[in-house]
Amino acid sequence: MQKREDPLDPFEPAITAWPLALLRIALRLAALVLIVVGVHWTLTWLDERTHVIGASQGLALGIIVLMLVAYALMIALPFVPGIEIGIALMMLQGGSIAPFVYLATIVGLFTAYTAGTVLPYRSLHRLAADLRLSPLCRMLERIAVLSPEERLVALQARLPSRLGGFATRHRYILLGLLVNVPGNGVVGGGGGLCLMAGISRLYEPVRTAALLAVAVAPVPLIVWLVDRPPLGFLPG
Repeated sequence: MQKREDPLDPFEPAITAWPLALLRIALRLAALVLIVVGVHWTLTWLDERTHVIGASQGLALGIIVLMLVAYALMIALPFVPGIEIGIALMMLQGGSIAPFVYLATIVGLFTAYTAGTVLPYRSLHRLAADLRLSPLCRMLERIAVLSPEERLVALQARLPSRLGGFATRHRYILLGLLVNVPGNGVVGGGGGLCLMAGISRLYEPVRTAALLAVAVAPVPLIVWLVDRPPLGFLPG
């Protein structure tokens, strides 16, 4: 039996007063906007310098590494489209960069999952209270004192019998399918799904990493197999 989540503060209100709620929401949005704008500015700056690729191997390598890092950060953010950056990189460099895009994708998604695992339920409860989502507050109050095994039982009990059994027994497969479903951006994209998987505390780190390694492999693997020029941008 795994350790239970620390219980929530019993005096934490289910609905935050409007002035404090608006202040907290504004600060969170400002932080998110700064992250997105910063990454977008970095990508724009790098895009303007892509003409150096092929002219200077060292500078080209630095630009591509920065683009991969920015791509990993973007794909880790919920509701922020990032896969387009990976596709653009593979179109730019062909199959030679596909393995690196693959690794960056795994790193980005696993970063989102890890963030979810370390995010305290108290913080989630406070966010739900700021947004005046009382049902979500009550749900967090119920599950915060449960172990992962007890949460699985509670989840299975709330779902239809056949669906509940499948969703709990094959939750890793279900997550892998959802990460690859086109249009998953409406539910947060790959980053949002992995963040929620971490928040649920129902996914073990090693198995989740293995799942992501398999789930995100098809597209980079196809690109790598179809177009495998030498790694010309690497120092020779």
